[in-house]
Amino acid sequence: MRLGVIVGGLALMALVGGCSSHAETPTWNGASASASPAPKPVSADKAPVFAEPFQYSYTLTRGCDAKAPLGRYNVVVKSGDVESAKRLGSSTVASPSANVDLGPAAGQDGEEIDVPTLAELMTMARTAIDDGAAVKSTYDAVNGHPISVVIKADDSKECFAVSDYDVWNS
Repeated sequence: MRLGVIVGGLALMALVGGCSSHAETPTWNGASASASPAPKPVSADKAPVFAEPFQYSYTLTRGCDAKAPLGRYNVVVKSGDVESAKRLGSSTVASPSANVDLGPAAGQDGEEIDVPTLAELMTMARTAIDDGAAVKSTYDAVNGHPISVVIKADDSKECFAVSDYDVWNS
């Protein structure tokens, strides 16, 4: 069953149900540090088709509680692959009784996070829909890149917000 596979994949990115107790409708303040204005969000049916650029960067916020996200990452994508994903803010620190390896990209409880490209994030949302999950996504009205993706499957919910999107001229 593909739904089991997608839920299992989401569990690798976050603890199962890690944000199920948060606010029902997440909100994010994704103001870009660049000179470009904040994107205007639109639904999928009104968004232009997103063509993934050769090289770009963005900030990914993972978690359904904007005040206490599970992680924020500065991501650089080149030729369709994540070239680097740097965790922003404080790192998760294991408690003295925890026996976990924090690894190179420490998320909640030390799990390693595989940060997606924007095309992968959109594919994850489409796969979740195909598997029967409820997905709510918004996209940039100008270029179609995802701004937010909320995936609700069974008793778990996973939220992603994209900000500071910038295409690099190489």
